[in-house]
Amino acid sequence: MDYQFLAQAQTIDNYTLSSMMDDYGNDVWNYAYFLTRSTEQADEISQQVFIQAYSGIKHFRGECSLKTWLLTITRNTTFTYRKSRFFRSSLWGETLPIESEQGPSHIREMTPAQYAHPSAEAEVISREHVHEIWDIVMALPDKFREILLLHLKYELTMNEIAEMLRISTGTVKSRLSRGKDKVRKQWEERNR
Repeated sequence: MDYQFLAQAQTIDNYTLSSMMDDYGNDVWNYAYFLTRSTEQADEISQQVFIQAYSGIKHFRGECSLKTWLLTITRNTTFTYRKSRFFRSSLWGETLPIESEQGPSHIREMTPAQYAHPSAEAEVISREHVHEIWDIVMALPDKFREILLLHLKYELTMNEIAEMLRISTGTVKSRLSRGKDKVRKQWEERNR
């Protein structure tokens, strides 16, 4: 569904909201989970994001994609949630499953080999490598990890990431490059 008409919308109907949730619900939930590492908190934040989108659609000006707008709401809602007393008293420690229904396609440039028609064995090995790489990414400092996630998994452009994180495009490029270098070095060390 093309959501460009929302740039002038003052309200949205339930069908449009349902379509937005179908199209972007997994992205919002996964990003909330990435930021909180809690399924319960990701559920709660995701619901809040779509409530805010529904009630605040007049603030969507179409200057960025709807996906970027929703991820920005997700990030801001999570940071507000983190400040709440409930969040600070909740438990942490769950592991983060990164692979989506779409599989490892979003991180192809970091996978060790490409196969036109992979065998079952090659597919299993590739998935193991993807999980190992994401383990490395998730161990990076937040400033690198978040940019790698937004760029590789959510396929946001440098400008979209810069706008969303309120940093310069140059900073995004630098952190992305340094983050990839850190991942490559750690990957090479693990596989010596």
